Amino acid sequence: MEPISLRAASRVWLRIGLLSFGGPAGQIALMHGELVDRRRWISDARFLHALSFCTLLPGPEAMQLATYVGFLMHRLPGALVAGGLFVLPGALVMLALSALYGAFHRSFLVEALFLGLKAAVVALVVHAVARVAKRALKGPVHWAVAGASFVALLAFQVPYPAVVLATGLLGAVLGARAAGQGGAAAAATAVPTLIDAMEARGELAHARPSWRRTVATFAVGLALWALPLLGVAWALGPESLWAKEARLFSEAAVVTFGGAYAVLGFIAHQVVELGWLSPQQMVDGLGLAETTPGPLILVLEFVGFLSAHQHPGGLSPFGAGALGAAVTLWATFVPCFLWILAGAPWVEALRGNVRLRGALGLITAAVVGVIAQLSLWFALHTLFAQVGERALGPVRLPWPELATVQWPAAVLCAVALVLVLRTRVGVGWVLAGCSAGGLAARLLAG
Repeated sequence: MEPISLRAASRVWLRIGLLSFGGPAGQIALMHGELVDRRRWISDARFLHALSFCTLLPGPEAMQLATYVGFLMHRLPGALVAGGLFVLPGALVMLALSALYGAFHRSFLVEALFLGLKAAVVALVVHAVARVAKRALKGPVHWAVAGASFVALLAFQVPYPAVVLATGLLGAVLGARAAGQGGAAAAATAVPTLIDAMEARGELAHARPSWRRTVATFAVGLALWALPLLGVAWALGPESLWAKEARLFSEAAVVTFGGAYAVLGFIAHQVVELGWLSPQQMVDGLGLAETTPGPLILVLEFVGFLSAHQHPGGLSPFGAGALGAAVTLWATFVPCFLWILAGAPWVEALRGNVRLRGALGLITAAVVGVIAQLSLWFALHTLFAQVGERALGPVRLPWPELATVQWPAAVLCAVALVLVLRTRVGVGWVLAGCSAGGLAARLLAG
């Protein structure tokens, strides 16, 4: 196949960035349709291998998958363009929405719209569980790992990195068996692709592993990541909210393996415990992220903006929020490029390793349990005004106050579930319809 220029590829990456609604599941489906089916830039087997690697990484897997393919096609410039255009349109929209929310979220109209929006978000996250489970759970071992991950996170508060490490080791031990269960996904395609042609012409030398290049990439990348955040802490003080945001989101960028939903599970608990946001505001932020293109993890931009907006520390609320959003975006997304640029050559070299495929397959199964636990957390805080906790020895379970059930949200959630699971209604229509339903319910209630 003929080579594709970076300029021509940039138009495709911008198109994907503008149309990437619906969270990771929808974004990955969009990229598969554009890159594998329509344009034949990458084979199905290579795409799924890259997806498994990106799911293993901390951070948003869909954005990292775009960065990975951009890197294979056009080296460092391709990675920056593909990953950057995947994020930039949504980041600009989220900044505007966060500012509007900070100014008007206590108004009757906004509260009414968010009643329905949150109900739709619950349905969309449940739909994500179903879609990811269908792709990832290929046998009884995968189902068992997903169930064990859900229970460990929900009932025992096991740290997510520990779950990832345990499932990865188990997958490596089982090796060929786990890889065999995912064999259909790993099967090579006979359709020639652009990247296959580049490989045949010897144009993928940059995708071959090199310790020297890896060390240099890490050194430069870590400096670019850390120095601006350290500058913020130096200028505003190490105990300022923005310095704390830099530390929290940098930690999230390192420890939250398993994609966007894993990051959300970690951050949601942290910011609520710190008192920066309420659980309801976290759900509101996820609702806003569902309405924008780009990675679902842009909800963290909302968290960074609103936390600083509510605690401006002498700055104007908007200025404080904008700085919080900038700190959050830098801490969250710069490492994503680093992981891909340093790791992709090594993963490409190990595409035939059955133990690695087994480990990646089981880690993907564990992520299903993570998303299921997150969907339950959001559902409880959407459907009930008060959610407590019940403890029995080491087991600690979230426990809703049944008398505080919010019936309009429950009805709208049920309608949204039917729409996303049983019909082909688009995400935008589901969000708009539920928002209108929330407004109608509040008006009827006076």
